[in-house]
Amino acid sequence: MKFLPLLPELYVTNLKNSLHFYVDILQFVVEYDRSSPPFAFISYQGSQLMLQELVNGELEEEKLEYPFGRGINFQIETVSVQTIIDSLKQHNYPLKRGIKDSWYEGEGAKYGCREILVLDPDGYLLRFSEDLGEQKI
Repeated sequence: MKFLPLLPELYVTNLKNSLHFYVDILQFVVEYDRSSPPFAFISYQGSQLMLQELVNGELEEEKLEYPFGRGINFQIETVSVQTIIDSLKQHNYPLKRGIKDSWYEGEGAKYGCREILVLDPDGYLLRFSEDLGEQKI
């Protein structure tokens, strides 16, 4: 496994709940885990995240409160946002924002992406983005 140059580590309140969300619902893969402190290194179609459960006292010490991810979102490339939507629906997990197609101009072309937003169990905002290709202008 090659580690990416930027590899976010997210503190979570319950690693088991987070792994249910990321692995069972979103289809991330656990690449490595350990029990003390509870930790998992996960990947999804080339993206990587680390999750570490807060131990007693850290939540208060760090002054963390839900949603943990205020002010940031993590864009994660996917081959199909619809597959994620279907799995979220199957598990009765809500979207923060449904499908939005956007086109951005640059270098004589428009580049498109289809995106959805979802909050993980601790309030980290995830933006899944599917490439829609480019159009010459």
